[in-house]
Amino acid sequence: MNIKMNRAVLAAAFIGVSAVRAEEAPATWSQKVIGDAVALKAAEAAKTECEQRGWPVSVLATDLSGLPIVLLRSRYAGWHTVDEATGKARTAASWRQPTRAVAARVTKADAPEKGILSIPGVVMIGGGLPIDASGQMVGAIGVSGAPGGENDDICAKAGLSAVEADLAF
Repeated sequence: MNIKMNRAVLAAAFIGVSAVRAEEAPATWSQKVIGDAVALKAAEAAKTECEQRGWPVSVLATDLSGLPIVLLRSRYAGWHTVDEATGKARTAASWRQPTRAVAARVTKADAPEKGILSIPGVVMIGGGLPIDASGQMVGAIGVSGAPGGENDDICAKAGLSAVEADLAF
């Protein structure tokens, strides 16, 4: 085959593949996102759980892309807890997994995803959880300020439990 013929065959193949993909893929898509009232309810429940245990914290609830919806901070929570809660929620939203699960995977010596650790704003300790509704992620929550990530997880889970019935559809 000559070069002109190869280009013509390649162009025809590309147009054929593009046409098939265009027919298969919709022009738009939609996804459910946690509402403001439910995000606030989750954040309040998480903050209350921590405060009842004597842990001043910051709690951030986000949409499914990790953008903030509501931020609550206990009076005595340190300034750093705001940034950490934000990073935890964004990390859980971005990887669609609890931050502890992401951390366990990427901190292994042979982890191919080690580069995640150097991304600005990513926080790899417990306290960040995706918020799911009937198997679909609709947001995320991040808690920071309790002593240790496992305790931040306890409070984040309390936030999820508080809105579980609201998100059942």
